[in-house]
Amino acid sequence: MATSSTSSRTPEQVFADHGRRLGTGDLDSISLNYAEDAVLITPTGVLHGRQGVKQVIGTLLADLPDADWQLKPQFAGDVLFLEWSATSPNGRVEDGVDTFVFRDGLIHAQTIRYTLV
Repeated sequence: MATSSTSSRTPEQVFADHGRRLGTGDLDSISLNYAEDAVLITPTGVLHGRQGVKQVIGTLLADLPDADWQLKPQFAGDVLFLEWSATSPNGRVEDGVDTFVFRDGLIHAQTIRYTLV
């Protein structure tokens, strides 16, 4: 259950905190911005819960260690459409697209798609 401080966060605040946590690489910390029953949809399948978050984000961070990220967020209420690119020593992504759905100060659903070059 979300705490009152968590549930009062706006989608913009959750996303800003998500970015800070991604920078640490700490998957446990990153997963706390997601609802316990979050759904992540990727081209390879659907993952559930914070364990699914750790798996998907762990793969992303392994694909793009120490990346320089370029983000183009577009918020519409509780939904975020995010176009992104990233460059790292391991490669680059020029076509990243995610969608986030926020509720009660947490991420409840996310789609993720990118091509690692």
